[in-house]
Amino acid sequence: MTGSEVPPAFRLAYVPGVTPTKWVRIWNERLPGTPLTLVGVPAADAAALLRDGGADAGFVRLPVDRTDLSAIPLYTETTVVVIPKDHAAFSVEEMSVEDLADEIVLHPLDDTLDWERPPGRPAFERPATTTDAVELVAAGVGLLVVPQSLARLHHRKDLTYRPLTGVPESRIALSWPEEKTTDLVEEFIGIVRGRTVNSTRGRPPTPPQPKAKRAERTSGGGAARKPAAGRTSRGGSGGSGKAAGSKNPKGGAKRGKPRRRP
Repeated sequence: MTGSEVPPAFRLAYVPGVTPTKWVRIWNERLPGTPLTLVGVPAADAAALLRDGGADAGFVRLPVDRTDLSAIPLYTETTVVVIPKDHAAFSVEEMSVEDLADEIVLHPLDDTLDWERPPGRPAFERPATTTDAVELVAAGVGLLVVPQSLARLHHRKDLTYRPLTGVPESRIALSWPEEKTTDLVEEFIGIVRGRTVNSTRGRPPTPPQPKAKRAERTSGGGAARKPAAGRTSRGGSGGSGKAAGSKNPKGGAKRGKPRRRP
């Protein structure tokens, strides 16, 4: 790579409540030369961000329009009701929609649940954000129904939450523009789905080595074995190609030192 070249990067969007730490760590282990950039985005704006090219893929809340976006559902969140710690429901383990009938339930404009009709009594005015709604719950104005991850995200010492039954649940999915399913997108899909490095849909596996090379490795780097002591090779012993004491090529005895005349 020359100094003017920029390494490829992968931009991953995520909506509030999603924690992509585990998948980012695996990405960094498998592709250390390809940086991953996180892009936080409000749930209502996630689909538009992907369509406009602001991210290569993203963790979104369903539903999304799948006309041009692909989506892989990952998990469903528990829906909870956020209450003050001095609320009467503090001592119960779980609440139902009927338990909220006489309660003021805040319904922020960025609500992520697909309500047909929100439970409880509506507030005089809808809060602009979930953050504002949490502040109102702490002030004793009303209660708030959200996915559990958002209750954890906006945790306060004076508030707690309880699981709520009989209400919609939020589903998290990995989404990306269908026409931009790049190799890096496929790589991240494999990570999210738990594929190993050698998976056929993940990074290409190491090709098997030829038998000849494997044999060379097992015989000590390919060096030929020396003949055992006392044995002769096909060409003779000692590697000379002739047996000891053999006659010279002309058929006579092997000549020694000349004798001195008396």
